[in-house]
Amino acid sequence: MGSKTVRGSDIGRAARGIIFCLVMLLGAQSGAMANTHGEDVASAVKRTRFVIALERQTTFQVSSLSHPNRVVVDLPDVVIGLPAPLKDGPVGLVKGFRGGLAAPGQMKVVIDVTQPVIIEQATLEPASGNFGPRLVLEIVPVASTPKANDKVFANARIGSAGLTSVQPPLPRPAAKPAERRAKAFKPLIVLDPGHGGHDSGAQRNGVIEKNAVLAFSLVLRDQLKKTGRYQVLMTRDDDTFVPLDERREFAEKHRAALFMAIHADYAGSSARGATIYSLRDNRARDLTRSAVGEVTRDLLTDTEIKAIKQTAAADASTIRGFLADLAQREVKSTTTRTNLLSRSVIEYMGDATNMMSNPDRNANYRVLQTVKVPAVLLELAFVTNKRDAANLKSLEWRRKVAGSIVEAIDSYFNHQVARLPM
Repeated sequence: MGSKTVRGSDIGRAARGIIFCLVMLLGAQSGAMANTHGEDVASAVKRTRFVIALERQTTFQVSSLSHPNRVVVDLPDVVIGLPAPLKDGPVGLVKGFRGGLAAPGQMKVVIDVTQPVIIEQATLEPASGNFGPRLVLEIVPVASTPKANDKVFANARIGSAGLTSVQPPLPRPAAKPAERRAKAFKPLIVLDPGHGGHDSGAQRNGVIEKNAVLAFSLVLRDQLKKTGRYQVLMTRDDDTFVPLDERREFAEKHRAALFMAIHADYAGSSARGATIYSLRDNRARDLTRSAVGEVTRDLLTDTEIKAIKQTAAADASTIRGFLADLAQREVKSTTTRTNLLSRSVIEYMGDATNMMSNPDRNANYRVLQTVKVPAVLLELAFVTNKRDAANLKSLEWRRKVAGSIVEAIDSYFNHQVARLPM
């Protein structure tokens, strides 16, 4: 039977430990047993063992509560695995269990029980073989006597009370950090080296823009991938021409977490330094109308859209207003993320190379005209400036500036806004 995983913190914490939760529900009862009043005491002679397999030694606190009856296990902020929920009613004293983050830095496992119970014993057993330590809880009814408990526990065995159908898998050895990082979620970054093919871009001082920005993008791609934290795609990785709209649509199609177009600038020989562009606010607002239609298509089927058109005008107006609000939120969210990304790039890139005096700018470039993906266009340097041109031809400069952009992207994704679902 499979198990489900409950995450105790954001997915980016690669060094976080893992807890696998194994439930061994051992119960036995004697229907023939009766107390001095002739009452059936089967429910009072159950014992249930709950085992949590731990990857490492950790602190814990266990308590039993009533109204409703339950056992609560408090652990540090970790990732836990719980078996599939019980589907055929209680097993032993346990009728259900769940786990999750109860507060920052605190994970809680709640075991729902059929009657008031006490924790007779909570033992942290040492690691053995390929497995780590285990937290073993002995749960018994409040009304049970020590003698009855001893007798029932001695007769208990796995498989009693139909337990073979609910026994979850044994915990696996802890995965190595590299294996956990490989399976972790990685934001997708699309790099867009400008021009290509018959479109050479700006040329001066021995620099051809299409070649310079591709060489830089390849260095940036390799450094991003080397971190192990990101997926990276490129609109082109050779001397190929890609139409402007296809570059933007490529990022949208792949649901990129961010889109970065990379160019080199052209001006008078005195102009020098890097500049970063984002979409002008007025153009972003203009895109809201088309976003309403796209939100409608994403949320409603053709049949539902047809039904809306046949609805009374007042109701249809409410629905249209709701969809418009969703679209406006999408535009605002993308704009906020884009501004955050721009500021981060300027901050870190400024430590690695010269920036223009006012590097944070707005423009209506076609590749930036999207409300689905945080998008920026980066002008690395001026081909018309001899010192900038020399930098564009320098592998050492590319590596240094690419490293600063990696730091900027790391800083961007460490921000809470950037980690929210798109």
